[in-house]
Amino acid sequence: MIVLDDTGFGHLGCYGSPIATPNLDALAADGLLYNNMHTTALCSPSRSCIVTGRNHHSNGMAAITELATGYPGYDGLIPFENGMLSEMLGQHGYNTYMVGKWHLMPSEQESPAGPYDRWPLGRGFDRFYGFLGGDTSQWYPDLISDNHQVEPPASPEQGYHLTADLVDKAITYIADAKQVAPDKPFYLHFCPGATHAPHHVAKEWADRYHGQFDDGWDAYRERVFARQVQLGVIPAGSELSRHDPDVPDWQSLSPDARRLASRSMEIFAGFLSHTDHHIGRLLDFLRETGELDNSLIMVVSDNGASSEGGPGGTTNETQFFNNAPESLADSVARIDELGGPTTFNHYPWGWAWAGNTPFRRWKRETYRGGSCDPFLVHWPSGIAARGEVRTQYAHIIDMVPTVLDALDIQPPDTIRGVTQAPIHGVSFAHTFDDSAASSRHHTQYFEMFGHRAIDHDGWRAVCPWPGPSFAEAGQPFGSPIPSEVLSQLDTDSWELYHVAEDFAENHNVAAEHRSRLVGLIGQWYVEAGKYGVLPIDGSAVERLMTERPQITEERTSYTFWPGTQALPFAVAPRVLNRPHSITAEVEIPEGGADGVLLCQGANTSGFSFYMKDGRLHYAHNYVGRAVYTTSAPEPVPAGRHTLRFEFEPTDKPDITHGRGAPGRAQLYVDGGLVAATDIPVTVPIMFNPGAMSCGANPGSPVTPSYQSPFRFTGTLHSVTVDVSGDLIVDTESEMRVALSRQ
Repeated sequence: MIVLDDTGFGHLGCYGSPIATPNLDALAADGLLYNNMHTTALCSPSRSCIVTGRNHHSNGMAAITELATGYPGYDGLIPFENGMLSEMLGQHGYNTYMVGKWHLMPSEQESPAGPYDRWPLGRGFDRFYGFLGGDTSQWYPDLISDNHQVEPPASPEQGYHLTADLVDKAITYIADAKQVAPDKPFYLHFCPGATHAPHHVAKEWADRYHGQFDDGWDAYRERVFARQVQLGVIPAGSELSRHDPDVPDWQSLSPDARRLASRSMEIFAGFLSHTDHHIGRLLDFLRETGELDNSLIMVVSDNGASSEGGPGGTTNETQFFNNAPESLADSVARIDELGGPTTFNHYPWGWAWAGNTPFRRWKRETYRGGSCDPFLVHWPSGIAARGEVRTQYAHIIDMVPTVLDALDIQPPDTIRGVTQAPIHGVSFAHTFDDSAASSRHHTQYFEMFGHRAIDHDGWRAVCPWPGPSFAEAGQPFGSPIPSEVLSQLDTDSWELYHVAEDFAENHNVAAEHRSRLVGLIGQWYVEAGKYGVLPIDGSAVERLMTERPQITEERTSYTFWPGTQALPFAVAPRVLNRPHSITAEVEIPEGGADGVLLCQGANTSGFSFYMKDGRLHYAHNYVGRAVYTTSAPEPVPAGRHTLRFEFEPTDKPDITHGRGAPGRAQLYVDGGLVAATDIPVTVPIMFNPGAMSCGANPGSPVTPSYQSPFRFTGTLHSVTVDVSGDLIVDTESEMRVALSRQ
């Protein structure tokens, strides 16, 4: 299983894209390309379906776990009665490997305190190497090996990139077992961070596309659509969907905006080609070991292309998350840095719309732009057909039963003593060698933040929320659905498309086929009741505010020790917009000591409490735009000392305008004040990446004053963070952060 991230229907070369993906194209040429495969339209929900064969609400994955509520379909916990393919195949002697992005458990459970039963090794995988959350830097990733945190084996300056590392590890896992038991079968679940933001790739890969997108997203769509027709990827007579009302006309953009947008897409294209190159290395290894033809390979994206870069894109998503977007001029000034280690970039949403050609809309919405995605199957030893397009309707819940069917394995009745729920998907293995075979998947519901749809035998009903576009709805994504509005939506907001003839949902025929539409609405409610969809919830902010179970009681004092695992933002103490102190107990050797005492974040935003040149320092990185520092004038003498930082807000934050509380930063040595500085603005909402680390800065450096990991060279006994002040939060902005990391 190769699960791409945020890769749209019109992104792969074999689906008509100008982006070079020769290795994935070769899988299509020597296998099958499906044009009617569907996802849930969002990351974690889709990934739960891929590994269990059950619908996402039945997996507790109505959305992302950060938005979990108490309803069974929304609690963010995949039940153990919904066994994963890894658990099923493990019973039949398979080695099972999970490499890459997981993101299938609550973020509160990602810490070294566990619980570990929903980590990959707890769900049937023998080995795991990757990251637990929704996204990570490709240059400085947050890495887990099996059940413990590790650091990348090299730096960006030494040529490190996460995708290459993941492929190296996947090859090693397979080789480790094959050298001992060459005939033992394996299951590899390979999930690169690509092509999710940040779009990180070396400059030479992006430069391959120099100038190729200067004519804009509309022109891209026209070219891709024509190529899709030529290749037979879409049915003859198909029409390109309308220009999206939320996407500006390319020519309406200023020259600088067009230049920035073009470069953003060049970097995305290079990122995808780079990913394809390294997938090619994995395929080459299988070929060299004689396993390629006998390996059933499925390639899918978890949802359509992502609009989370907003209308203009960004060089640093952290600025967007913190309501502090940089000006166009500032973005253009950093254009040569895009894709590199100093950025956390995402393209404008016009490119997401284009990447889903020929469909309308994008990720998080249940139009086909969000939910109809690329899907390839390659298995020369098991499939006689070569280079053919398959048009049968399918959904990602069908992948598990298809694998089991192909292997002639029955789903287990129990896994580790837990009686198993029925698998919801149906096998499409019968389509492998029969292009005319009928689909066995007749009805499929969709729901994502109140945006609903249902497919049934070539007809598709859609109820968009808040509307067909933000512009037409007059309100943004995430607006709750008042109970009194729901019946009105069911009365007049459903649209109907005969997708068997109208591939891209261009012609709403609800008025002409009213009785059919009413029947489909009723069928949607039947499916919703069956799979735990109800109650319909279009909210996001309200769900984020819901109190969720935590592994510990809330407290105001946290103690850390060097050498321990970094803490994800979700479980680290919240220091933003409140009085707080950091106290380190250290021993300084003769000649002094340097290094980080405690830090959180990265070069995109964060803070660092550290020593350099024997002196005590504190630095606050405001969304990558400015670094405010206070420093002691004299070195700390040898011996045991208590080093302390205090922050006292001097005014209230202006979260709406991206300004966290200003305050007084003070440094103390053994209780004596040695330095103080006024910080005019701080990060208001979130550090992203946001891990907190004691005794080192393992990722990108928070401040340019040192190079990572900058481990403390003295003896660090402990660091205590005290946050006994009022916490100021902005739930709507935090919700946007959580969603963008899907």
